[in-house]
Amino acid sequence: MRSYVFLLIIVSLMLFSSCIKDEEMNQECDILSAWVEGDDDFKALFYQPETDMKIANVLSNDRHIIFTVRSTETIKEVPVFFNITPGATISPANGSKQDFSKGEVTYTVTSEDGRWHRSYVVDFCEPELPTSFNFENHELTEVSSLFFGKYSYYSWYENNSKGVRVPTTWTNGNEGFGMGNSSATAENFPTSVDENGFEGHCVKMVTCDAGALAQALHKPLAAGNMFLGKFDMGQVLTNPLASTLMGIPMSYNEVPVRITGYYKYKPGEKYIDQDLKEVQGKVDEADIYSVIYRNKDDQGNPVMLNGGDVKTSPYVMLKAEVASLPPTDEWTPFEMVFSGQQLDESLLRDRGYNFTIVFSSSKDGASFLGAIGSTLYVDKVEVHF
Repeated sequence: MRSYVFLLIIVSLMLFSSCIKDEEMNQECDILSAWVEGDDDFKALFYQPETDMKIANVLSNDRHIIFTVRSTETIKEVPVFFNITPGATISPANGSKQDFSKGEVTYTVTSEDGRWHRSYVVDFCEPELPTSFNFENHELTEVSSLFFGKYSYYSWYENNSKGVRVPTTWTNGNEGFGMGNSSATAENFPTSVDENGFEGHCVKMVTCDAGALAQALHKPLAAGNMFLGKFDMGQVLTNPLASTLMGIPMSYNEVPVRITGYYKYKPGEKYIDQDLKEVQGKVDEADIYSVIYRNKDDQGNPVMLNGGDVKTSPYVMLKAEVASLPPTDEWTPFEMVFSGQQLDESLLRDRGYNFTIVFSSSKDGASFLGAIGSTLYVDKVEVHF
């Protein structure tokens, strides 16, 4: 009963917050969308101009706005346009020409009342997704929320061969976990860094108690996870599965045939259902898989799969999954081989496929089933062609 009272309080606060935002729009300072314009020569720099020249939905937790181009050599005097929250201002000026050949440009959005600021990094990058992932590039991301407080969690990124940070690659559900567990340290979030990797650092994923709010919503646990894609905080309460946007445009010129890596795994002691009841005889399992899917439908509309349909969608062309991940305290190799349909060469050249690799400490974590304490370590992941 107490959990439902807590839920009622939280929902009331959220509704009250919504009313405040409606009345005080001058406190918002977000970039909602971003786009570039140009002639045919400029459009030719993009693989798919109709979609690559506009980022229609900048997520609330995005701070890097990256346009992907064939070459950055001619990206010099480029005007970038933004749709920002009403009353806010942006600096450098909206639509002003900036020289991106020298690197990223930082834009600052200021609320109408001048009290709030938010900075975004805008850049143009050539697609270069690494073929090996050692998870050495990590940082602390800080979040400050009116109702959920301040918290920090680990996030990961990749650099290209020039040492330049590439567009968003790895993400996880840490920010959503922080909503109900803001007092937790970064090391106690579901996905964190461990220094004792196969080589250097590795990713540590733990299935955690999701907190009172999540329990009241019959989502009692949060599996540690890591995937290529984005996490949409805007849907984490209403549709958690849809918040995991699986996949990024695949920039490989060849077709992946298998993925290898190393893992350690220990399942938690008690497998529970959505009502916190133990499922007798059930032992938790980890999950490691990869999917390649078409990122446009037959009408040319963008396709983005999520945690609810990434394994079952008709747009999936190739899928690989590790058949079994037995518990082990030692670093153990794993391998998964792709199977499915043949890829279209022209779509492959034009980045017409999305690619994701997914790790989870609980195989049924997307359905909020598993064992609290299940722990998966992953390191030295390689894509083979």
